[in-house]
Amino acid sequence: MVWLDTVLQGVLLGGLYALFATGLSVIFGVMRLVNLAHGDFSILAAFLAVVIVQTLELNPLVALVLVVPIMGAVGWTLQRLVLNRLLGRGILPAVLVTFGLSIVIQNGLLETFSADSRRLNPGGIETASIALGGGLAVGAFPLLTFAVAVLLLVGLQLVIGRSALGRAFRAASDDGATAALMGIDRDRLYALAMALSLAIVAIAGIALGIRTTFTFSSGPDRLLFAFEAVIIGGLGSLWGTLVGGVILGVAQTIGARLSPGWGILTGHLVFLAVLQLRPSGLFAKSRRVD
Repeated sequence: MVWLDTVLQGVLLGGLYALFATGLSVIFGVMRLVNLAHGDFSILAAFLAVVIVQTLELNPLVALVLVVPIMGAVGWTLQRLVLNRLLGRGILPAVLVTFGLSIVIQNGLLETFSADSRRLNPGGIETASIALGGGLAVGAFPLLTFAVAVLLLVGLQLVIGRSALGRAFRAASDDGATAALMGIDRDRLYALAMALSLAIVAIAGIALGIRTTFTFSSGPDRLLFAFEAVIIGGLGSLWGTLVGGVILGVAQTIGARLSPGWGILTGHLVFLAVLQLRPSGLFAKSRRVD
C-alpha cells in the first residue's frame, strides 16, 4: 500500500510537470523555438500573483483571472517585438536571447522581491485531502492540478485538431514558407502561440506557488523538468507531454521513497535512460526536415 501511495503521488506530481511542459511543447511544436526563459516566466507569474493577492486581497486562484491574460500579453509582445526577428536564423540566436531574458528576469525579481522565499495561500485547499479507502488519500490541490492539466490538453487537442487556428498552427509547423504563401500571417500566428504558452505557464507558476515555496531562482529547475517531460513524451506530442510528466513524477517519488536524497536524481536517471533507449521520445511525431 505504501508503494501504491508513492506511485499515486508521483502521478499527481506529473500533472504539475505536464502544466510546465505543455507551454514549452506548444512553442517548440509550432515554431521550433527553444525558450530558455520558460521556467523564469512561470516564477514571474507566481510573483505577479503575490503582488495581486497582497494589493487586491484576492485568493490566488481568483488572481489567475488577472495573471493569465497579463502573461499572455507579455508573450504576445515578446514574440512580436523580439523573437519573430530571430526566426529563420538558426537555433542559436533564440537560445542566446531567451537565456539573456532568463538572467534579466531572475535579477529583476531578486531586486524587487529579495531572495526570501514566498508561497501563495489559497485558504486551505493546499492541505485538504480526499480519502480513497484502504489507507490511501490524495491531496485535493494536486488532484485539481492534474485535472486542469488534462483539461488543458483536451482543449489544445481540440483547437489544434479541429479549428482553423489549429490548421494554421500545423501548416506553419510543417512548412512555414509555404504557409506564408497561402496567406497565413506567420508573425501573428507565432505571437498567438507564445501568448498561449505563457498563459499556460502562468497557471503552472501559480500552481507551483500554492504547492510549495519559490524564490527568484526557482525558474531553471522548472525549465529542466519541463524539458525532460517534453523529451520523454516525444517532441510534437501533446499527450506525450502528460505521459512524460507522469513518468518523471513517479520516478522522483519512488526515488525519494528509497532515499530522501534520490528523488530528483532518479528522475534525471529515468530521463537519461529514455534518451538512451528511444532518443526521439516515447510518442514522437515525425517531422519534415528542411
